[in-house]
Amino acid sequence: MSSYALAFIEAFVVTLILTPIVRAGALRAGLVYMPNSRTVHRRPMPVLGGVAIFVGFMTVVLHRVGLGRDVLGLLAGAAVVFAVGVRDDIRELGPLPKFAGQIVAALVAVWLGVRIEFVTNPFGPGMIYLGWWGIPVTLFWILALTNVVNFLDGLDGLAAGVSSIAAFALFSVAAARGQAFAATLAIALAGGAVGFLPFNFNPAKIFMGDAGAMFLGFAIAVISVEGALKGAATIALAIPMFALGVPIIDTAFAIARRVHNGTPFYRADKDHIHHRLLARGFSHRGAVVLIYLVSGLLASSAVLMARVHVTATLYLAVVIAFGTLVAGVSRSGRVHPRTTAGTRTQVPHRQA
Repeated sequence: MSSYALAFIEAFVVTLILTPIVRAGALRAGLVYMPNSRTVHRRPMPVLGGVAIFVGFMTVVLHRVGLGRDVLGLLAGAAVVFAVGVRDDIRELGPLPKFAGQIVAALVAVWLGVRIEFVTNPFGPGMIYLGWWGIPVTLFWILALTNVVNFLDGLDGLAAGVSSIAAFALFSVAAARGQAFAATLAIALAGGAVGFLPFNFNPAKIFMGDAGAMFLGFAIAVISVEGALKGAATIALAIPMFALGVPIIDTAFAIARRVHNGTPFYRADKDHIHHRLLARGFSHRGAVVLIYLVSGLLASSAVLMARVHVTATLYLAVVIAFGTLVAGVSRSGRVHPRTTAGTRTQVPHRQA
């Protein structure tokens, strides 16, 4: 059995075993999302499932990768963003303190060497060296994907499933290019996300919370520019951009919509694409599976293009075409008021 298969199995098994233990602990501590008029759930739902994903991934990294210089940026930054998420899951943070914590996590990763240094020249041969511009570009990339996955976590199994698709796509490209370091990180992340799905797919038994969603987004962002992958940043960034294409475009339109309506861009609403699918008659599972299929097709397209060495211009054309499609869905229809993330509170175990 290959080392990649063992890494996946190890992360999967650790997460699979740990998730019900975390669930039981969350219930005993009363750490649950309470149902309300905005949610699809009828009973309090335990949170902190992200703890199991985080531990599953870290177990593989420490066991099979070690604490070398290349991995310190990922581990330290992930620990910070995970801690911020746990704090938010236990006692809700305001948008600004949470965003400040994400910035600290991204700065830690960049300070420890996670940096986009080169991008492919879209107008000719060769690469463009970013110099010090690599710092703000990398910070933006990490913060963007961290929040994209966090905003995606609106239906059972959605964030975990789409994140696993992105991680598998990153693994496929890295392994094909002989980049064992990045491939091991990606397949370990996929194992953790897939190991959580049996407890999170509708009907969910536990939520991953901000701890899990922000960690997954942060890890995908860092893995895509970490190690040997960062020498070909255009390809590396295109993989998660395609795999997370649905939430990326949806988040961009959500921010534009909120700004246009004069509301804070971070204020939750019920106009995300998964909410609109529910409003159009899709079942909870049906909406999630449809987004899985679209994400899988986009990720497969990115992997294929990476293997045949297409130009950055073609990547851009596909992104624009897909963005136009999502825009058509996002701009039509009204949303049923039954969905959005629940409120976080503490209740006795008997209420679950």
